[in-house]
Amino acid sequence: MSPTSIMIRDVPKEDRPRERLVKYGAHNLSNQELLAILLGSGSKKESVTSLAQHILIHFEGIMLLKDATIEELTAIKGIGAAKAVLLLSAIEFGKRLQQMKPVEKYVIRSPEDGADFVMEEMRDLKQEHFVCLFLNTKNQVLHRQTVFIGSLNASIVHPREVFKEAVKRSAASIICAHNHPSGDPSPSQEDIQVTQRLSECGKMIGIELLDHLVIGDRKFISLKEKGYL
Repeated sequence: MSPTSIMIRDVPKEDRPRERLVKYGAHNLSNQELLAILLGSGSKKESVTSLAQHILIHFEGIMLLKDATIEELTAIKGIGAAKAVLLLSAIEFGKRLQQMKPVEKYVIRSPEDGADFVMEEMRDLKQEHFVCLFLNTKNQVLHRQTVFIGSLNASIVHPREVFKEAVKRSAASIICAHNHPSGDPSPSQEDIQVTQRLSECGKMIGIELLDHLVIGDRKFISLKEKGYL
């Protein structure tokens, strides 16, 4: 890039698209501003925002730009191979995102469904792993996260860590699971205390703890079925 190229940082601050994106969000930027961010710099005679406008005029907007070739882009004054490759990569990335089909989410209708979802990953672990499944209103798994590794203790498995992620994921409910490396899923007093504490916190913020599963070697115990929820 030429040292005399006009870059985004040379544009008056109030007009800088990067700063506007940070302040207002990408959805509030124009096509020209988004294109200027991708380009990064203009040419000796043209600012980056002017170059972005020039491209949009050349392709009559973004509809034709999405099918542009590298030859068409590099034919525009101020667009070299590097800028053309960057634009084509961004366009292709956008196309792939648009074409993505949602993955069918796993539905948990029973304690057995929950145990099946985590059993193979958890039954052979040598340390206790405390895992949370975050569910939507249809009991579909939105996200699975290991919250804590180590011996279970009510003061260590803090509801803040569990429900912070639940709120972030807009979860309607959660299922917790942890393994017993011994293979025996019989719940300990600590398991029960953690369950009751999480249940109380969930009721206060409106995200229900549906169950707490203790995973053993190809067997499990549901603390809900045992009457602790």
